[in-house]
Amino acid sequence: MAEDPDEFRTSFQRDRDRILHTKAFRRLKHKTQVFMNPDGDHYVTRLTHTMQVTQIGRAMAAGLGLNEDLTEAICLAHDVGHSPFGHTGEDALSEFVEGEWLHSAHGVRLLSVLEPLNLSWEVLDGVRSHTWKVEPPPATPEGSLCRFADRIAYLTHDVDDALRGGVITRAQIPMGAVAVFGEPGTEWIGTMIRGVVEESAAKGTVSMAPDVLEAMHELREYMFEHVYLRPEVTPEKEFAMRVVRELVEYYLEHPDELPEGFLRDGDDLLMNVIDFVAGMTDRFALRLFDRLPHPSPPDRGATADLMGRLHEGLS
Repeated sequence: MAEDPDEFRTSFQRDRDRILHTKAFRRLKHKTQVFMNPDGDHYVTRLTHTMQVTQIGRAMAAGLGLNEDLTEAICLAHDVGHSPFGHTGEDALSEFVEGEWLHSAHGVRLLSVLEPLNLSWEVLDGVRSHTWKVEPPPATPEGSLCRFADRIAYLTHDVDDALRGGVITRAQIPMGAVAVFGEPGTEWIGTMIRGVVEESAAKGTVSMAPDVLEAMHELREYMFEHVYLRPEVTPEKEFAMRVVRELVEYYLEHPDELPEGFLRDGDDLLMNVIDFVAGMTDRFALRLFDRLPHPSPPDRGATADLMGRLHEGLS
C-alpha cells in the first residue's frame, strides 16, 4: 500500500524501525537457536543470532556499496517467523501441512497479516527467500547478502557455543576450516565477509570466494553431524516436537480457547492454530503444554534433564 514519504527516513529505514517495534521481534529473545535453554548467560538465542546476522549483512552491504538500510531491514526480520524450539518446532509443524512448513514463509505472513506493517516488497522478498533451499532466490542483492550473513553468523556462533558447552573441542574443528578461517571467533567472520565482498565485487553478483565457500561447506557438514544431529540431542528434539504437536492438536479440538484475534474470517482453523503455536516462545509453549489434560503423564525419563533446564527458564 502506497504511503506518503517520511520526512526524515527512507522507506527502508522506516521498514527497519517498524520491524524493531514488533512483538514478534521481541519474542526472539526466548526462542531457541541451537541449545534449548542452556546453562550460562552467553549462549546465542534467536535474538542475538539476528543481531549478529544484521551486523554481518550491513558490513557486507557497506563494502559493496549496496543499500545498507534494506539489508539491515531484511536481516532484522529474517527469523521473526520461527516457531518455538527452532528447526525442531518447524519439523513438528510440517506434520500438519502439505509439503513443508517454513519459518521464512510464515515470517512473510506474520509481517503482512498477523502484525501487518506495510513493509516494502523488497524486505518481504528477502524474508521469504533468506533460507537457501527456497526458490526462487532473492530478487535483490541485499536479500542475497542476508543469505550469506545468516550462514556466516550461525556457523561461527554455533561453533563457539558448542565449544563452550563441551560438545566439541578445538582440536576437532575441521582443519580445512581452520586453515582458511583462522582461529574461531571474529577472525572467522572477517574472513567470510571478505570472501563475499571481494568475490562479489569481482563478479558483479553476490557470491563467495571458492576456497572460503568450500571451507564453509566442510564446516557446515561437520556441525550437522557432530552438533545439530548428534544422537545425544534426540530425546530433547523428540520431546520438543511432542510439545508443539500436542499444542496444535489441543487447539484444533478447542478453538474456543484460542486468544482473541486468532480466528480470522477466510482462514481455516488449522492455519489459525498454527499461527498461534508458531508465535510462541519456548517457555510459553512449555507452560501451556504443562496445562494440557494429558491422557497419561508425560514420559519424562529420557527428557528429565531437558525439562529441568527448560523449566528453570519459567521461574
